[in-house]
Amino acid sequence: MNAPGLPLAALRQVYVTKPWLPPLEAFIPYLEQIWDNRVLTNSGPFHQRFEQALAEHLGVEHLSLFSNGTLALVTALQALRISGEVITTPYSFVATAHSLLWNGIKPVFVDVDPVTLNLDPARIEAAITPQTTAIMPVHCYGRPCDVEAIQRIADIYNLRVIYDAAHAFGVRGTMGNPLDYGDMSALSFHATKVFNTFEGGAIVCRDAKAKTRIDHLKNFGFVDETTVVAPGINGKMNEFSSALGLLQLQHVDEAIRRRREIARAWLAGLADVRGIRCLQAGQLDSTNNGYFPVMVEPEYPIDRDALYQRLKDAGIHPRRYFYPLISEFPMYRGLPSAAPNNLPVATAAARRVLCLPIYPDLEPSVIERACELIAAR
Repeated sequence: MNAPGLPLAALRQVYVTKPWLPPLEAFIPYLEQIWDNRVLTNSGPFHQRFEQALAEHLGVEHLSLFSNGTLALVTALQALRISGEVITTPYSFVATAHSLLWNGIKPVFVDVDPVTLNLDPARIEAAITPQTTAIMPVHCYGRPCDVEAIQRIADIYNLRVIYDAAHAFGVRGTMGNPLDYGDMSALSFHATKVFNTFEGGAIVCRDAKAKTRIDHLKNFGFVDETTVVAPGINGKMNEFSSALGLLQLQHVDEAIRRRREIARAWLAGLADVRGIRCLQAGQLDSTNNGYFPVMVEPEYPIDRDALYQRLKDAGIHPRRYFYPLISEFPMYRGLPSAAPNNLPVATAAARRVLCLPIYPDLEPSVIERACELIAAR
């Protein structure tokens, strides 16, 4: 298949060079400096440089680096002293809800919006009880939540808002920077993300006082050599990951631009395939294109799992993000809010969604072959 409008020739041209990929030799001077400094962790010079550079890149004032995004979520909840019940989405990676259980908090699942697959503000209010202390939405697939509607509800009921922003690096929505909303946002820099430090994460918070508490909590609660003020955890980012982050920052904008080109190729190649709905259509310029989710609708000749297997058998590896729902796992399915009839939109989406491969090095031939397989009857 060589679908009309599929910009494969244009995509092939950019493989002459790979400006989204830092050359290995660029990392060697950083490694030499780390070796010379004899500082491997504990807020070393690369950690401090990266933290400042990242805050500037993201357009935020207060940011604290972490060794991974899950510890960032766990610590954000601790920093805000969240307890009781927290309203969240079932349509996410398990770390979202696991961070609540780690803090002894009861997740309360609310259904998602059928268009964005983000937490549906219209359903939040009905789930609030006297035990509710916070809302934890997810910017799913890098598409920002309805942050203003969520904040209005939080203000009425005096609730905290912690965003799981694992997908939202560099995203700008119609309401501006999503990291400007809520009490805190937790980012992930896992190797599968748009921006990565092998493993890593960060918390964005509103003020210097909150950052100080977060910095204490991620270092076992230490203030100085002899003073511990909280039951903290070891969540610090090491110098190697920090150095990689500094290097990656120089190339991430080009990587995101490249992802956008690939997303356009997918859209063009699938435009005429009946029963395949591309969720990112019309959104390519407002997300980071970290994912390319499609819905396998009932009119498609085979179901989602059969298409998944067809592509996998051909050496193309899509992912069923997010299936099963968090609410279907054993530690959650006994909760009243986890009942499928409480989550009809999320339940249907989890059975239909397929995330097609998208990364800066994705070869045009893979897109072309996948489009052929998806269009086959």
